[in-house]
Amino acid sequence: MSETTPSGASYAAAGVDIEAGDRAVELMKEWVKKTQRPETTGLGGLGGFAGLFDASALKRFERPLLASATDGVGTKVDIARQLGVYDTIGHDLVAMVMDDIVVCGAEPLFMTDYICVGKVHPERVASIVKGIAEGCVLAGCALVGGETAEHPGLLGPDDFDVAGAGTGAVEADRVLGADRIRTGDAVIAMASSGLHSNGYSLVRHVLFDRAGMRLEQQVDELGRTLGEELLEPTKIYSLDCLALMRTAEVHAFSHVTGGGLAANLARVIPDALHATVDRSTWTPDPIFDLVGKAGAVERLELEKTLNMGVGMIAIVPQESADVAVQTLADRGVEAWVAGEITERGDHASGAEMVGDYASA
Repeated sequence: MSETTPSGASYAAAGVDIEAGDRAVELMKEWVKKTQRPETTGLGGLGGFAGLFDASALKRFERPLLASATDGVGTKVDIARQLGVYDTIGHDLVAMVMDDIVVCGAEPLFMTDYICVGKVHPERVASIVKGIAEGCVLAGCALVGGETAEHPGLLGPDDFDVAGAGTGAVEADRVLGADRIRTGDAVIAMASSGLHSNGYSLVRHVLFDRAGMRLEQQVDELGRTLGEELLEPTKIYSLDCLALMRTAEVHAFSHVTGGGLAANLARVIPDALHATVDRSTWTPDPIFDLVGKAGAVERLELEKTLNMGVGMIAIVPQESADVAVQTLADRGVEAWVAGEITERGDHASGAEMVGDYASA
């Protein structure tokens, strides 16, 4: 063997391209920079071992509590992979993490991400991070760092997954939740932007395996292709919820994700009380009807899997309901009074849906 011909194994030969990873970091820097908050400005940069956040910002709190959450976006990543569209899935990731954090009344502060790929395509990774950065701007948080991991042999060259973790802060005496809810409170629903990022295993099974539909297929009732509908980014409510807290008394929020509206709402209802949501107060988007009909999925199964058109719930005193709806409307969020809080009585669960959905 000549000295110029390596005879041993190498990381590159095993499928890991360090240079491509470095290139991806360079491409994403401009997007991460857009997410800076005053607490992160001038504190290192992308490429270090840890992201920094100036904790002295918490001095404005009397007794700050840190709130944290972590999540991913499930099998929706496969829709992005098939379509070759990578700059929206990051919106979904930020929404899943930061909208969980705001539920307790916390202000989103910063986030980190984890991107796992079969092969590093620098432009593709940078596009994913671009979407995460744009989502962080919409949530009001900084993207302080992340990790891109290349897993050849475990994932295919075009396969990837994303996950994220976030941190927020809330004043101890302003934490929202079950202990604030009272009989007579109004349940305010905030419209979703479609399926969001839950239930895609059911959606993909129904639409692709059972109905034989294609992503590029134009669907009249959707007004666009199926792929465009399925890749619609998850609505990020964080700043809207914080704005609502400034203009109206808010007792609790509930982020409608896996498990559906009733199950997630029940998580914030105290044992002695019950939430009733009236389906007749809204009409779910056509995608929900399409999934139901294509798979002959029963309504209760749909409702415990999908958000059915409601992505976030606010529980407010009845006298604050009109102000709450108007505040959200002024911010471009469709919202309405969808139910109320009553005594638990004989109800077996903390929340239920009643009536029939309004016709389109």
